[in-house]
Amino acid sequence: MPTIRITEIDKDLYEGIKGLAFEGNRSVEQQVLFMIKDYMAKRHLLSKTKTAAQVLLELSGTWEDERMAQEVVQDIKKARRNSRTLSEGL
Repeated sequence: MPTIRITEIDKDLYEGIKGLAFEGNRSVEQQVLFMIKDYMAKRHLLSKTKTAAQVLLELSGTWEDERMAQEVVQDIKKARRNSRTLSEGL
């Protein structure tokens, strides 16, 4: 069976993996192998999943209006209603 050796690993990263191994009742080596297998099983899903930034960029530019910005703002302000609940207190 092939062997992988990792050298000069960051202490905080190692401690994090060690903690996960303890929680999973595994050795550090078993935990690393578990994480690699888990990543490999999910990587096709990860590559197809959109990030929040991608979703936001897809939404931008979808709203079009022939009116000027000031007209839109005026319409929004006209549509607002004062709430008596807050003016009377909570």
